Amino acid sequence: MDRRKFLKQSSLASSLFFVPSFVKAFEDVARNTLGYKRLVIIQLSGGNDGLNTIVPFRNDIYYKERPTLNIAKKDVIKLNDEFGLNPSLTPLKRLYDQGYLSIINNVGYPNPIRSHFRSMDIWQTASDADTFSQSGWIGRYLDTYGKHPYTAIEVDESLSLAMKGENVNAIATKDPRAFHNLSKDPYFKSIHKHQNDPHLSEHNLGYLYKSMIAAQSSAKYIYETSSTVSTVQEYPQNKFGKQLKTTAQFINSGLDTKVFYTALNGFDTHANQLNKQNRLLKQYADGVEAFVKDLKDNGTFKDTLILTFSEFGRRVKQNASAGTDHGTANNVFVIGEHLKKQGFYNNAPNLNNLDDNGDLKFEIDFRTIYATVLDKWLEVDDKKVLNKSFSQLDFI
Repeated sequence: MDRRKFLKQSSLASSLFFVPSFVKAFEDVARNTLGYKRLVIIQLSGGNDGLNTIVPFRNDIYYKERPTLNIAKKDVIKLNDEFGLNPSLTPLKRLYDQGYLSIINNVGYPNPIRSHFRSMDIWQTASDADTFSQSGWIGRYLDTYGKHPYTAIEVDESLSLAMKGENVNAIATKDPRAFHNLSKDPYFKSIHKHQNDPHLSEHNLGYLYKSMIAAQSSAKYIYETSSTVSTVQEYPQNKFGKQLKTTAQFINSGLDTKVFYTALNGFDTHANQLNKQNRLLKQYADGVEAFVKDLKDNGTFKDTLILTFSEFGRRVKQNASAGTDHGTANNVFVIGEHLKKQGFYNNAPNLNNLDDNGDLKFEIDFRTIYATVLDKWLEVDDKKVLNKSFSQLDFI
């Protein structure tokens, strides 16, 4: 096959960002039967401010350190006598009242790093702060326990590090129809005809061709399966709402996928935080409520666990730009019907005991949450996925 001819296929080449890469996926992936439970991961990218999400409305230190950035006591949606939700999270209060929400406070990791990229890598790979990994924790789950490349799907245009394994990657697609139509491009047929061409190894094009062939097969299955259902549930008309609507379509259609990954961006609120964060939290809460209703109406919520995290929290003290700078520990939300500890899982942050930088001290290593989800929900050996043993929590 002519390498130059391949590169001239502009319409296809420009779409390769939508095609995940994986090597010998159908040969190398284990064939274990996993059951029916599904995990949905929601990433709040940029470092969501946990203190203005779960508000300590009785704490004088909070109001002293945030004189113009605080959530007024009268506006807080009270959960107990000390803490409440940001007023933009009203839909989350309804889930809380139904016993579907567990709030895990003070989540982080030892020797925290305040770089977005590095901290996100740590969360996505489940590595130590001084260790660099090329595989994500969901990717390693796929390596050992995945049945197909589409055992995990990121509902987006490209693949996060969390979804990349050592031998196999997850699928990335935000539109199953577009993904399927792309896979039907006539050029794919020519690729199939020339799989043994010696030029396939030139400049790593062999790897690329194999990726495209595997993606074509997955695209067909994802589209044909998910197109068997439609939703009547109304979702917010924004990117995040569309992600969750597509995720619900995948789940409700019975797609043989165990893990879904989504993200809501924009939480790096160094300046003018109040309106920006409130708007994003409303998008999150409205989207999640619609998603849960959709799953409940289709009988699939009982089999779904939703995990929401951000790469770090924010500094306790507001800055000079009416925002907050990068911090450390944060809250994690777990949503589902099978929660053993509903409401607050543990104690809220202690504003009287900050670290030397004025940041919250972490209490719970995020990898203990991963270990719990892997062992108790996905029912696999968490040590094989995380490469070491972590204590487990008791929220599911």
